[in-house]
Formats: sequence, C-alpha cells, structure tokens
Amino acid sequence: MRLRPHLHRIGNDIVAAYFVDTEYGVTVIDAGLPGHWDDLLTELQAAGRSLHDVRGLVLTHGDSDHIGFAEKLRRECGMPVYVHKLDADRARGGSKPKAAMGSMRLFPLLQFVFYGLRKRGWRTQYLTEVNEVADGDILPLPGAPRVIALPGHSPGSIAVHVPAADAVFVGDALTTRHVLTGRSGIQPAPFTDDPEAALDSLARLAGIKAGWLLPGHGAPWRGNPGDIQDLVRRAGEQLPQKKK
Repeated sequence: MRLRPHLHRIGNDIVAAYFVDTEYGVTVIDAGLPGHWDDLLTELQAAGRSLHDVRGLVLTHGDSDHIGFAEKLRRECGMPVYVHKLDADRARGGSKPKAAMGSMRLFPLLQFVFYGLRKRGWRTQYLTEVNEVADGDILPLPGAPRVIALPGHSPGSIAVHVPAADAVFVGDALTTRHVLTGRSGIQPAPFTDDPEAALDSLARLAGIKAGWLLPGHGAPWRGNPGDIQDLVRRAGEQLPQKKK
C-alpha cells in the first residue's frame, strides 16, 4: 500500500512493515513475518522497484513478528540489517523476559494467531549477523534514517525518523490496534517488557517533525508526535485494571 510519496506499507493492521523509496534506493523498516516476503516483492514491483534497489533494513526491535524476512534479505541479497545494540541478542534468538499479556478477547486473538500462521510465522529465522546501532545514529541508507531510542517494549526498541517520508516508525513502542483485544486507537502495546519505561520513552518523540506515525500493529496515525505520550497515557488509564 502506497501511503504517500516515498512511503509504502507491507502487511495490514494486524502486522505491518514499511519501506521508504527515494531516488537513492529503498530502505525497509521492519520485516514482519516470513510470509511478508512475497508482499515486499509485490509492493516493490508496484513502486517500479525490485530487490536490487533495496539498500538495507532497519529493525525497530528484535521480536519475531518484526524480523520475519530479515535473515532472508540479508543472506540472499547481501543487505545489511540494523538493530539497536541492546536488542541484537534478541534478534539473534536470545532469551527474552516473559511479558504480561493483559486483557484479551477471543476473536481478535484468533485473528492474530491465524494471520501469523498464514504468513508462516512458525518459520521465522533469527539473524546470524546484525549491524548494531545506538541512539542518535544517522544510518547510511536512503532517506538518512535517524535512530531514536525508545526503551520499554524491549531494551533496544527504537523509533526510526525518516524526514524524506515525513514519517516516524515506532514499532511496538505503542499500538493503534491491540492484537489481543481488537481495540483500535493510540494505546499501550501488549507484550511490553517494562510498560512504565515504554511510556516515559515516548516523551523523546516531542519535537520530531513528522506528519505520519507508523506502528508495527494497527493503522497509520497522522498527527503531531509530540502529542503521543499524553494520548497513550490517557488510553492506558482507561484500560481495565487487574485485580490485586
């Protein structure tokens, strides 16, 4: 799906990845599930591009539903894969804490599970090589993506700001569609290692000049990134509280 000039989405509101198309080539942001490889090829073709135009892949974090075709792209096409140094081990298949799932509803949960099966989520290959990045890095890729550390969902969660696309890609720092409840709108993401840290990190988006905020799950959001922390906080306060 072409969202605007230079900006394309792969997948849907359940699981999404993106790429930025510039005169210097293509930068892919996140790799969804393994089955999104075919969607990547289709969307590149629709944009008049091919794998030969891809210069690299940036991961917002190392979870399995964001690294789906990353190793395939790296191994078969020789493309560098960038991930924050604190999530490098996770992207390679290292251990991760078990995060609380929270509330859920049967139908959205089944949608998430069956979509994962359809997109061959069980065949995810972990990375064998990564390029580690840190907060503030400007990567040598089309669109000059800048790394903004957003620890919380995972230690190495990042946002990726690409001015050429007027967009900031936030991975699972928040969501606009909760994969376990089906609830839509800006809100905290499930499966978050440290929810309080994740909320605090969103203050780092203040001052970012971007008209589009793009999550890994849910619809693209248009607005001021500086408003995001308050919106997520208010949404979190409205969620059912666990009984003690």
